[in-house]
Amino acid sequence: MKIFFSILMIFTLSFASDATIEVIKKVESLPTIAVEDASINYDDTFKLRFFKTLVADLNVISLFNVDRHYRKNHFNNTDVLYENKDMEYVLRYKMFEDDNGALNVEMKLLKNSEIVMSKNYRISRKNVFMFVSHSIAYDINKFMDAPSVEWMKRKVIFSRVVAPQKSEIVISDYTLAYQHVVVIGGFNVFPKWANSKQKSFYYTSLDSKRPTLKYVDIQTGKSKSILSSDGMLVCSDVSNDGSKLLLTMAPKGQPDIFLYDVKSKKYKRLTSYSGIDVNGQFMGNDKIIFISNRLGYPNVFSKKTTTNEVEQMVYYGKSNSACSVNGEYIVYKARESSHAFSKNTFNLHLISTKTDFIRRLTATGVNEFPRFSKDGDAILFIKNYKAQSSIGIIRLNHNKNYLFPLKYGKLQSMDW
Repeated sequence: MKIFFSILMIFTLSFASDATIEVIKKVESLPTIAVEDASINYDDTFKLRFFKTLVADLNVISLFNVDRHYRKNHFNNTDVLYENKDMEYVLRYKMFEDDNGALNVEMKLLKNSEIVMSKNYRISRKNVFMFVSHSIAYDINKFMDAPSVEWMKRKVIFSRVVAPQKSEIVISDYTLAYQHVVVIGGFNVFPKWANSKQKSFYYTSLDSKRPTLKYVDIQTGKSKSILSSDGMLVCSDVSNDGSKLLLTMAPKGQPDIFLYDVKSKKYKRLTSYSGIDVNGQFMGNDKIIFISNRLGYPNVFSKKTTTNEVEQMVYYGKSNSACSVNGEYIVYKARESSHAFSKNTFNLHLISTKTDFIRRLTATGVNEFPRFSKDGDAILFIKNYKAQSSIGIIRLNHNKNYLFPLKYGKLQSMDW
């Protein structure tokens, strides 16, 4: 029996860090946490909005079994509310407005009625309160010594179709609670952050005779055209240092992948195939993955930027039409059904380049445009289901999915 147990432990530990294997954590094993509001100055509607955002963030960090009841308490009370006496943790916060009209938040985390963590936050405008909530969840996650959730602080940029041939480009937080329209009028699609600091972005304008790649500096608001191409033109990925772009262009009718140098403004062709090569993604310094129909159906392939050799990466699914990569892991979109008279299901799957395991990440609807967080801890994606368009987030190591619906319009594409 001891020998069998030892073998089992060795097998388990050998795959413990493989994200393609589902890790199912029982809800009962998570510590409980309740939230108490001690705010002043603001009306009940705003207080409830902040509370709901904070509860959502606490759920997304996936460290607690979060109580959803809204309750008030005085900030300096030594005891938690009677309803929360059995909670392992209680998060109490106080929002107030200072003389300059800025939103201030004091918070403290209590365990057994003892303060184990406290911090103050200040933001100039209350309409961006959600970023304070994200920071609180981030800091609690750090206090609990959990893997970083730095991605919670990053902004999402997406294109929203609002009418036929009309779209808006919007900057938001990952929950869509904050939204700021940065490009309006015309048909503008496929936005992509131009650098890791998220100070500028690219997008494709379809308002002229030829698709045009444009660049926008958020701080100055200035926009400029980068290049145009017949057929199609999409920036599908930007290198980590922002110096190179992967473009899909079709100057001769068939789309191929091109590598564009931002400084020299020159590009070179990376694929040359009579069919379709699209959606290039950087996979290290000299390698890319992309979608091609060279097998007769869309699938995921890779190649080095210096050679013409192409390698098939995915062997499951017959219509794999979108992908993202982080280290050894690839997430891709695959069609799971083929109904001639009804909508099909497209799910996301995760594979490792080092194992044969495949992990399905979604179950229903059309799930597309997956994007890894920089650390690979989470995947952001677009979900369309029953006429509702949403941003979804997958916590890989916690085996949990969360959805944040768009109030109006339909998500066309996004970047994180």
